[in-house]
Amino acid sequence: MRKATHPFAKPRLLIVGCGDIGLRVVKQLAPAFHIFALTSQLTRFPALREAGALPILGNLDQPESLWRLSGLAETVIHLAPPPNSGNQDRRTRNLLRILAQGGGVVRRLIYVSTTGVYGDANGSWVHETSPIDPQSERAKRRVDAEQVLRTFALTQRARLTILRVPGIYDLNRLPIERLKAGTPALLAAEDAYSNHIQSDDLARLICAAVFRGRPQRIINACDGEELKMGDYFDQVADAYQLERPPRLTAAAVKEKVSPMLWSFMRESRRVSNSRLKELRIALRYPNVASFISKYPLVPPSD
Repeated sequence: MRKATHPFAKPRLLIVGCGDIGLRVVKQLAPAFHIFALTSQLTRFPALREAGALPILGNLDQPESLWRLSGLAETVIHLAPPPNSGNQDRRTRNLLRILAQGGGVVRRLIYVSTTGVYGDANGSWVHETSPIDPQSERAKRRVDAEQVLRTFALTQRARLTILRVPGIYDLNRLPIERLKAGTPALLAAEDAYSNHIQSDDLARLICAAVFRGRPQRIINACDGEELKMGDYFDQVADAYQLERPPRLTAAAVKEKVSPMLWSFMRESRRVSNSRLKELRIALRYPNVASFISKYPLVPPSD
């Protein structure tokens, strides 16, 4: 007679902030882990279950709703964004407060941060050892999250990997609507470097970090391409038969776009991905063109 398999026979893994990237991670890791996914929306339960995760209802803005996470999983993947205001990431602080009550159960932490923590490098290369210089509140909240996670990992003796991620793209994340709206780009002489990573590649890097990430390590999870923002828009426009964006001076663009969009456009840096070799995984899309060429003339639906 075959013995019944305990539902927690596999190691337990918790994903916090299980959106599009999280679902891709679930599908890859489900064979190796018993996966829990924190969500604040009951409507997300069917998709999470279908992907292979057990949903848990909770809200990072409501600490009293997080009690189920205490002592739940040895590995935690933190994908949730910070709140929309302030210089602190209160959501990460609430999460770590409840995880710390689990008696040291958490042994592995993966946090997806942003390359925005480097600020404006005037087009120079930045590496994981480069000084951080967050210039927006959004980036400052990410720095706060990184700092409290480092402290948590050291005190709890957990292995922490921070993946600093730039602009994520996929068929449903291309700037199609921006191009259709005729939103301007900067003149070539004033344009900023932008950095990218494709959705599937990011999910694969997160999974690789679970198994191969070094402790207390920061890795830039980007494709490393030297591509200016306007050139990126031109590539997408040409591929999907849309008009290229008009090129204007910085002063003119600032007047025409939202403050949030301008905060992205004014920061220029080239982000090195030399540490990706530590994760021993090759990117499927080493540049934007390699992705677009796979889906020629098949624009995303409106």
